[in-house]
Amino acid sequence: MNIKQISLRNRIFLAMILLILLASVLIATVTIFQYKEQTDEYNQERLERKEESVKAAINYWINSGNGNTFPVEEKNLKYIFREKIYEISDIEKLEINVYDLSGNIAKTSHSGFVKRDAQTKLSDSILKGVLNNAQHRFVNTRVVNGQSLQSSYSYITDNKFKPIGVLNLQYVQDNTAQDRDLEEFLVRMTYVYLLMFLIAIALAYFISSYITRNIKAITDKMNSTRLNASNEKIFLENASTEIFTLVSAYNKMVDELEISAVKLAKGEREQAWREMAKQVAHEIKNPLTPMRLTVQSFERKFDANDPEIYDKIKEFSKTLIQQIDTMSSIASAFSNFAKMPTQKREELNVVEVVKLALDIFAEDYISFFPKQSVIIAELDKNQLIRVVTNLVKNASQALTEVESKKIEVSVESIGEEVIIIVADNGKGISEEDKDKIFEPKFTTKSSGMGLGLPMVKNIVEAYNGNISFTTQYNIGTVFKIVLPKK
Repeated sequence: MNIKQISLRNRIFLAMILLILLASVLIATVTIFQYKEQTDEYNQERLERKEESVKAAINYWINSGNGNTFPVEEKNLKYIFREKIYEISDIEKLEINVYDLSGNIAKTSHSGFVKRDAQTKLSDSILKGVLNNAQHRFVNTRVVNGQSLQSSYSYITDNKFKPIGVLNLQYVQDNTAQDRDLEEFLVRMTYVYLLMFLIAIALAYFISSYITRNIKAITDKMNSTRLNASNEKIFLENASTEIFTLVSAYNKMVDELEISAVKLAKGEREQAWREMAKQVAHEIKNPLTPMRLTVQSFERKFDANDPEIYDKIKEFSKTLIQQIDTMSSIASAFSNFAKMPTQKREELNVVEVVKLALDIFAEDYISFFPKQSVIIAELDKNQLIRVVTNLVKNASQALTEVESKKIEVSVESIGEEVIIIVADNGKGISEEDKDKIFEPKFTTKSSGMGLGLPMVKNIVEAYNGNISFTTQYNIGTVFKIVLPKK
């Protein structure tokens, strides 16, 4: 999964867990490094202490005059330390080797504490290391048979501090105790960090939830924000500065959105009424033109002595009345659409009302299929009849070019809703007309105002209902209306 797709809550959770893991690894690494450094310092200091102790014993032996009987010279090294070197080696528990200034071995203890043969000849690098060092001391470390072996080299001097030989101490680093302590410490630290890790998981979960709780609340509000709906503002207590800034921006957006929605709705209504006025004016002009021509023709041809004058007057009146009726139907359609129907809710049997609406149609291809005999709902009887009548009338007009005409109307009750379905096997609705079918003044017929379906939609939505349709071109159309019972 791309890390950019991980939610903020999970990012915070994972970051805190990784931080705990990283801290535990770093502390373990630093601890091991510290133990190793302390062990090296301990071994170095111990070697220095032993070297000081050995050199003090040697100086006392060769310079006090109470033990050594040989002249303190380089050539007498093997005699000076003939027996004393073993005594010192046993006391200090380490191997002691004495070399002359040329690097040749003069005497070795071979104490057995470290089972190793002494070097018979010192290298030039060791001799130069002792010579060039300010303290005339050289130390190197080697690993032999898996053990760390430290070797120190320093001068043996007479009572006038003149070098007469090179003292070599072989010290084996025994880190068993330190390694055991380190292992025990790491085991204990593992248990502690395991407990801390479990606690950290719980804390990370609750902290990440707490941090993102306000963000989730804002997200939910934003997801429910609609241009044509009343949007609620967000009020949060104890919010952080960043969240407060975000909430303030959202609340400001809600205010601006409400103002924009009002302006948009007003503009849409004005545009709709302008378009409607144009349509009404156009529809009214259509009958006015033949009326004007008829009157002018009658005036031009009027003859009081014509024996057929009364028949002509009758024909003239009939033409005018037809055009007047057309204008009246246009005015009625516009009036019915323009005014929002006043809801007069009453308890009625929807099955009986739908049957009553269908009784005005004499066509035998209209069938009614109620799923229940009685469906009680609180609706306006006249509005329900207008809905059914308009849908059936539209369905009938879609069957003009169909040989085997069929319209099926069904009613059923599902839960707290009433479902009314009007299906026909007409020509259907084309793809380009689907989105405009509920628009005022839109019609695919040569006559009519195109206000029937918009009026039905207004009535249905006034009841918080829903109207939808499915269609297949040249196969048929099904309109479905869902109305709450109360």
